[in-house]
Amino acid sequence: MEKTNPEKTKKFDKSYLEMAHVWAKNSYCKRRQVGALIVKDRMIISDGYNGTPSGFENICEDESGSTKQYVLHAEANAITKVAQSNNSSKGATLYITDSPCVECSKLIIQSGIRRVVYDREYRITDGLDLLKRAGVEVVHFDI
Repeated sequence: MEKTNPEKTKKFDKSYLEMAHVWAKNSYCKRRQVGALIVKDRMIISDGYNGTPSGFENICEDESGSTKQYVLHAEANAITKVAQSNNSSKGATLYITDSPCVECSKLIIQSGIRRVVYDREYRITDGLDLLKRAGVEVVHFDI
């Protein structure tokens, strides 16, 4: 088994997290643009950004500026996308611009992702607490 080099890991974490920020720019959401990448064996196996489900209009907020109930989070989009592919997220790392909510954390745990690296911490940390409780490695990498 290959030994892990902490400096190399940090370099890749920074690069993939920067790529997640670039990917977030694809979101049509006005309040917050979030991007996610699922990486396994240094290969991006899935990506996602927050937005409406396929076939819906690309408008994430209602007339009052609130996020519509059916908007999917970036990590949920990335996880469902990998589920439709021939790839497995078991043992993968999720890079996400913002810390996950509790609902997405449940998906992360069930999908077998073993590590989550995020940049911005959301004010509600229930999702992070759940991931840690499940033994998922959680890394806050402030870029």
